Amino acid sequence: MEQFERKVTKIGNSFGITLPTELLKQVGLAQGDDVQVEVKDGKIVLRKKEQITLPEGVDAEFMDILNDVIKEHDKAFKGLVDR
Repeated sequence: MEQFERKVTKIGNSFGITLPTELLKQVGLAQGDDVQVEVKDGKIVLRKKEQITLPEGVDAEFMDILNDVIKEHDKAFKGLVDR
């Protein structure tokens, strides 16, 4: 596995890192693509956000609201699964 070293840089009120073009090409990312950021076992994991095609008749705004409700009540939903 190829490794790259980068410095954390201040960007406005946030921090960021730059990614080499060759690394982005390897994983199929380009400028403007959305990524998901996750902390797993103390490590930062970046992955390209999957584009989901909604079935005909399903509104994207409805799905956004549904996702917000699921996130808000995540603990309760997981509790129901464990029963």
